[in-house]
Amino acid sequence: MLSILSEHKHPYCDRLSRRDFLTIGGLGLGGGLGLGGGLGLGGLSLPQILRAEAESGVRRSQGEKAVIMIFLAGGPPHQDMFDLKTDAPSEIRGEFRPIDTNVDGVQLCELLPQMAKTMDKLAVIRSIVGSTGRHEAFQCMTGRNINNQPPGGWPSIGSVVSKLHGAVLPGMPPFMGLTNNAGPWGDPGQSGFLGPAHGAFQPYGETSPDMVLRGISLERLHDRVRLLDSFDRFRREADSSGLMGAFDAFHQQAFSVLTSTGLRDALDVETEPMSVRERYGYGDPKPVVDGAPMYNEQFLIARKLVEAGVRCVTLSFGRWDSHADPAFYGKSNFDQMRDFLPPLDQALTALVEDLHDRGLDKDVTVLAWGEFGRTPRINARGGRDHWPRVSCAVLAGGGMRTGQVIGATDRQGGEATKRPVHVQDVFATLYHNLGIDVKTATVPDFSGRPHFLVDDNREPIHELL
Repeated sequence: MLSILSEHKHPYCDRLSRRDFLTIGGLGLGGGLGLGGGLGLGGLSLPQILRAEAESGVRRSQGEKAVIMIFLAGGPPHQDMFDLKTDAPSEIRGEFRPIDTNVDGVQLCELLPQMAKTMDKLAVIRSIVGSTGRHEAFQCMTGRNINNQPPGGWPSIGSVVSKLHGAVLPGMPPFMGLTNNAGPWGDPGQSGFLGPAHGAFQPYGETSPDMVLRGISLERLHDRVRLLDSFDRFRREADSSGLMGAFDAFHQQAFSVLTSTGLRDALDVETEPMSVRERYGYGDPKPVVDGAPMYNEQFLIARKLVEAGVRCVTLSFGRWDSHADPAFYGKSNFDQMRDFLPPLDQALTALVEDLHDRGLDKDVTVLAWGEFGRTPRINARGGRDHWPRVSCAVLAGGGMRTGQVIGATDRQGGEATKRPVHVQDVFATLYHNLGIDVKTATVPDFSGRPHFLVDDNREPIHELL
C-alpha cells in the first residue's frame, strides 16, 4: 500500500529509529489544484488549518465511532489465557495458575495481572466458534470464509467502514494498517471488491522507497498532479469497468495526506510524555521469527490515530503459533506464553485505560483475538497445536457492558458448551458499535450487486449491548 516518507532517519531515545512523514506547507486550497481563487480560505493552507485545530484542542467529533483490531496472529492458546482448566488432567491443564480479577468470580491467567486489575473494563468471550482453521488474518479482518467469495473478494471491516462512512477529517485516512513485512501474520485487511480507494493506508511498508519525494518543490508537485489529472481524464474516458474512479479517489487521498500534518503528528509517539510511552511499553519493531513484531508502541499509535480521526486501525502482535516447533519459535507453549503474555498484558491494558482516561471509551471499540484456538492436549514437545473448534476474544470500549465473561467450554477446553459466539456475531457487534445496522447496510461489488455485511442469521452480541 501507499507510503510517503522522508529520507531522514532519527534515533529514538530508546535506540529505535523512525522515519518522519514528509511535511509540505503553504498549500492553499485554491489555485494549485485548479479549484479557483475563491477557495483560499483567507490565505490559510490546509496544514495551517489542521495545525490550528490541533493547537486549539479540536479532536474527532464526539460520537464519531472507531475500531482498533489487534490480531494475535497464529492462534493464541485460550486455555492458557482466559479459560484455564485447573481440574483437567495434567496433559491438558498446563502450567499456569488462575488469579482473581476485580470482577467477582472471574479469573484469568497469572501472567495477565494488569488485565486482572482492569477486568471491569473488559469483556472476555470464551466460546468463539466458526473458525475456518486457516493460518491467516482474512477471517479475523472480514468475518468471512475465504473459500466462498464473490468476484474481487470480501472486503475487510476497515474497507467497509471507509466505503460507508468515509473520512472523518481531510487528510486523515479512514482505515489504517500498522503492521508490515510480516506476511500473512501482518495482513492489515484487504479492500476486496471495494477497490484500492478503500484499502488500508500503511505508513510503513515495502513500497515506501518508491513513494519518497526527493527534492520536489510544492510547485513541481502541483505540476505533476495536473499532469496525472490529465492522464486520469483520458483513462476515465477509455475505461468501462468503473474501477478508475476508485484509483482517482486513492490518488486524491494520497495527495491529501501528503499535504497534511495531521497524520504525521498522530504517528509520532515522541509527542507523548515519557510517562505515557512507558505505560504502554516499547517492544521490538522487528518481526518475531517469520511473524508479526511484538511492538507495544503500535498500541499507542493506534490510540493517537483514532483520536485524530481514523475510523479503523488494525495491528498484529506476535506469532502465537505455539507448536514448540524447533524450526520456528522453538520454545514450549508455556515458555512462549511467558515471553508473549506480559507484553500483551501491558500494552492492551494501557490502551484500554488510556481510552477511558481520554473519554474515548464510549466511541472506540477494542478487539483482540486470533484465527483459532489451541489443542486441549499438550503435544510431545510441550506445545499446543491448531484447534479451530473454539477460541477466545477480549473486547473493550465501544460503550459496551464490560466486566463480564461470555460463554464457556467443556472440562478440557475443547468444545463450546455455553453460549457459542460465532465470528460473524463479533463482526455484527463491531458494526453496531460503529453505528452501522447489519440488517440493512450493504456494500456493492464490481457489478453493483449489494452484499450484506454478515449472514442474515448473525446479530450483535446482546450481552454487550
